[in-house]
Amino acid sequence: MSPSSSGHVNMMKGQPFHVKYREIINRLLFLIGALVVFRLGSHIPLPGIDNVALERFFKANEGTFLGLFNMFSGGALQRMSILALGIMPYISASIIVQLLTTVVPSLEALKKEGEQGKRKINQYTRYGTLGLALVQGVGMCAGLISQGITLSSGLAFYIPAVTSLVAGTMFLMWLGEQITERGVGNGISMIIFAGIVAALPNTVIQSFSSVEQGQTSLIGLAVFGLLSLAVLAAIVFIEKAQRRIPVNYAQKQQGRRIFTAQQTHLPLKINMAGVIPAIFASSLLLFPASLGQWLGSADPNAGIVKRTLQDLALVLSPGQPLYLVLFAALIIFFCYFYTALVFSPKEVSENLKRSGAYVPGIRPGEQTARYLDHILNRLTFIGAIYITVICLMPMILQSSFGIPFHLGGTSLLIVVVVVMDFMAQLQAHLTSHQYDNQSLMRKSSAHPKG
Repeated sequence: MSPSSSGHVNMMKGQPFHVKYREIINRLLFLIGALVVFRLGSHIPLPGIDNVALERFFKANEGTFLGLFNMFSGGALQRMSILALGIMPYISASIIVQLLTTVVPSLEALKKEGEQGKRKINQYTRYGTLGLALVQGVGMCAGLISQGITLSSGLAFYIPAVTSLVAGTMFLMWLGEQITERGVGNGISMIIFAGIVAALPNTVIQSFSSVEQGQTSLIGLAVFGLLSLAVLAAIVFIEKAQRRIPVNYAQKQQGRRIFTAQQTHLPLKINMAGVIPAIFASSLLLFPASLGQWLGSADPNAGIVKRTLQDLALVLSPGQPLYLVLFAALIIFFCYFYTALVFSPKEVSENLKRSGAYVPGIRPGEQTARYLDHILNRLTFIGAIYITVICLMPMILQSSFGIPFHLGGTSLLIVVVVVMDFMAQLQAHLTSHQYDNQSLMRKSSAHPKG
């Protein structure tokens, strides 16, 4: 080993932690800084808003889809800040583009072009985000004016307000992409996670204040805390669970080289759809209830349409039997629907056949596709039941036992899944860093002595 190589290896071994893992620390600091910017931005008010009327409006509309959007925006909607639209337009645009890639042949071809096609699809997603943010911004401003929450009306309010809302959403989209590229974890998920976690201190305070006011007992709160830990453990267990399908690669010869037969597995997650079904089901179910609450009226002298809308809002309010039944049905439907979008048994079977792989005991091609589809349907059923139980449990406990715990099942799922993904990516960065160091040390030791 040359003196320079030996000195370099010894210097690497003796480096302090902050120097040895400088890249990972910089990524974590960038993530923290980006989330701080997001939280600061959620407190910048939208111009022309009457704060007193806004507070009164949100108190009158608790339990509507506004609460769901407010959760994803980290409270920015309730404060009506420039980030009030949150990241939801980007999420909606991403899902719409994913749906179109399975229907439009040109987009499906782009999806198969690798990195270049992925960049083009991301560009379409950004355009879709801009369009949705513009439409939602105009709709939100019209709703604010109709509810008497604004200090002015007409173009004097629309132009600055819509511009601020659209700019806020595009900034969040850009910030999420920067976190994904220069931080740790998926940027969009981390922004949603930060918004949910920001509400946790207030949730804990409300839970303990209910004990002081006699609304619930300390023992009941302690039992619910233990139950919450059990639910967290169950979520982690299910999210990490896999159905491993054995896959064999046949022996093949290329020129004079013979590649021996290999055995591996195809991992299938129980919950392939993630939290998308819960988000979609909540949005669809709370939207008609919110319209009924806004446009309806309980006045006997009101028209039949307004009275019907008010009755609809009462029947579809969270915790009501019809709401629970429809919520469970929508979650199960979207679990199957979204899983069919993200995993195609026919495409996987064709890829296995082209690479010379097969499932033991199953003929390659159509039979493999049917076999994978059969397994996927059973796994999706288990995953759908699991998501349904997690999302409905807080509502049932709150309505049946009066436990005032305000963190919903959808929020709980998002928090746990994002934390698990963050830890997995952090572990991947650490492993890659250690591998690079070991590779550099082996190269240095391979040099002849100088």
